[in-house]
Amino acid sequence: MGLPKASRLKSSQDFRQVYESGTKHDSAHLILRALLDSPQNQPTKIGISISQKVSKKAVVRNRIKRQLRAILREILPKMSPGWKIVIIVRSSAAECQFEHFLRELKELLLKAKIVHGN
Repeated sequence: MGLPKASRLKSSQDFRQVYESGTKHDSAHLILRALLDSPQNQPTKIGISISQKVSKKAVVRNRIKRQLRAILREILPKMSPGWKIVIIVRSSAAECQFEHFLRELKELLLKAKIVHGN
């Protein structure tokens, strides 16, 4: 099960806008780019970018995306509204486990002040 439709970042124009104007926070396996969109009543929109440099096998890339979406579904209700977020997976993430992704993603969201508290 993916993210809710209202919480998906889909268009290439939105991705480009976040890449160009958003703030960057990084960790060992993930890079988070975040842009505060002006209307606060809009839901937070999230996109995941994973290159073939991570793994040539689609099975590995899809497993990583599934793990990240599961973590994001859990954290989504705690996020502030109005953000556009792109999560970029680094090539070192192929051997990373679910717990590492969970810890790193929570730390990145706290750094970006998208999630407050625990």
